[in-house]
Amino acid sequence: MNYPRKILPPVYFLLALIVMGALHRYVPVAVLVASPYRYGGVALIVLGLGVTIAAAGLFFKLGTPLRPFEESTLVVTTGMFRFTRNPMYLGMVLVLVGTAVMLGTLVAFLPVPPFVAIIRLRFIRNEERFMEDLFGEEYLAYKRKVRRWI
Repeated sequence: MNYPRKILPPVYFLLALIVMGALHRYVPVAVLVASPYRYGGVALIVLGLGVTIAAAGLFFKLGTPLRPFEESTLVVTTGMFRFTRNPMYLGMVLVLVGTAVMLGTLVAFLPVPPFVAIIRLRFIRNEERFMEDLFGEEYLAYKRKVRRWI
C-alpha cells in the first residue's frame, strides 16, 4: 500500500491502553462498573484477543501480509472475515473496551473513541480504497456483503 503510515495500529492500541491506565490511576472521575461486574471485562478481553489472533493466523496461513501498508495478495473472505471486514481492529477495540470495563471508571472509556477514529481515518479508509483499486469488483462485492465492524 503506497501511503506513509510509519506508526502501526498496535502502537496506537498500546498508547490507548497506557492512556487508559493513566487516566484511571490519576483521574478516577466516576465508577461506572461496580466491582463484581468488572470481571465481564475479562470476557471481552479474551474475545478480542481470540478474534485478533484468529484473523492474524488466517493471514499467515493464506500468505497475505499483515501490515496495513503492504500489498495484499488476495481478498480474505473466510474465518472472521465472513462477519467483519476488520476483525483485527475489532479485536483491538474489544480488548480496549474490556480493559475499560475491568477498570470500571468513566475515564477508562475515554481513549476508545479516539482509537476507533484514528484506526478508521488513518488505516481502514486507505486500506479499503487500496483494496478497491487492487481487486475491483471482487472487493466491492465483499464490501456490500460484509460490514466494516460487525
